[in-house]
Amino acid sequence: MKLAISGTYSSGKTLTSYALSHLVDMPRTRARTMRELLPFAVPGKTLEQCDGAELIQLIVRRHVERVVHESHLSTGFVSDGSSLQEWLYGSVRVIVGINPNDSVHLSDVQTVERTPEMLFFEHVMDQLGVAIKEHVKNTYDVFVHLPNELELAKDGHRPVNERFRRLADEGIAAAIDELGIPRHVIGGTLVQRLEGIVEVLGLTPVTDVHTAIARAQDEYRKVDMTIESDRAWAVASA
Repeated sequence: MKLAISGTYSSGKTLTSYALSHLVDMPRTRARTMRELLPFAVPGKTLEQCDGAELIQLIVRRHVERVVHESHLSTGFVSDGSSLQEWLYGSVRVIVGINPNDSVHLSDVQTVERTPEMLFFEHVMDQLGVAIKEHVKNTYDVFVHLPNELELAKDGHRPVNERFRRLADEGIAAAIDELGIPRHVIGGTLVQRLEGIVEVLGLTPVTDVHTAIARAQDEYRKVDMTIESDRAWAVASA
């Protein structure tokens, strides 16, 4: 089974995928985060400082990493997200702007100015979507979609707001449905999510839920949460 855990920013994908991997003994795959890629891809910039072209580079980098990692796990895996989220995180910026925090004053029915640059960015995102959707349709058997029910992580890294999160969440779900891939929405506590996933997909646990969560939390604590500006300094000093 090739399973993807989908959802918007701060929906709990990473911890859920770690725990599920341990719970059912399924390999976990991912792509490096934007904060991990930025010091090499766009040295000296934070994500909110990136322009449209730089965002496209980051989206392509993450998509390529996912494809490579997934190709090494032909018998099945659980994926922390999918390329749909990278694509939607870009596409939504056509509505809310390259830096979404610059449009927080707009109402839910307003969009940023459709400048020639933004129209070109939209066209590029549309074409990237063609390739990304084809990969997703040909790769994943099923999606578990985590609802947008958790508070946005206040880590100084994410140039997003609640409107961005909602639009991305709705867009990811709609894209999965458009592709005809089964999508199960499973929320609640981490225990409830894991038990729900196992039940709806008919998976067989190899350990108990609490042991799987403990192992996942231990791994999650080791994830480098350094903000991209500090990473850039470290890369330059290496």
